[in-house]
Amino acid sequence: MAAHKILVIDDSKVIRMRVKEMLPANVDVIEAKDGAQGLSLIRSEHPNVIMLDFLLPKMSGWEVYQEIQKRPELQAIPLVMMSGRKEEVTEKLPEPFEYFAFVGKPFEKKQLLEAIQDATKKARERPAMAVPSPAAPTGDSSALQAEVEALKQQVAKMNGEIEGLKKQLVQLVGFIKQKLK
Repeated sequence: MAAHKILVIDDSKVIRMRVKEMLPANVDVIEAKDGAQGLSLIRSEHPNVIMLDFLLPKMSGWEVYQEIQKRPELQAIPLVMMSGRKEEVTEKLPEPFEYFAFVGKPFEKKQLLEAIQDATKKARERPAMAVPSPAAPTGDSSALQAEVEALKQQVAKMNGEIEGLKKQLVQLVGFIKQKLK
């Protein structure tokens, strides 16, 4: 039986295999290819360390991180956030890297092991946090509804912008293909 369980949540099989190859043989590496599967494995497998990609299908790394923050027993698990785009992580998290370690992709074995050590140290030093009960909501419900509506509008606007960017990308690729002929 392996002494340690490390859960690697990444949609890239290459990254999952690379992490597995970099870790000692006595480490049991559990793999998840999307955020939803990863969150389920966090709850069922109780890993010693979580390695979480920020950009994932079905449930993003950000959403998984938020779910972890809701449960004190999950907050105690050392977390290593992985991303090839550090600026996206820092944009989402107001106080980045306070409770988890970060490793940029691609990474080498030394960087991986240092990130795991850093995450373990941060998890040990983290004060236990009380989580408010969802049964006792605070604040004005109409204000919450207004905030939710505003967020829905922002999401709709962003989806429109994404579609526009996709069209521009298709045009750009077509232009480049023409120039290469």
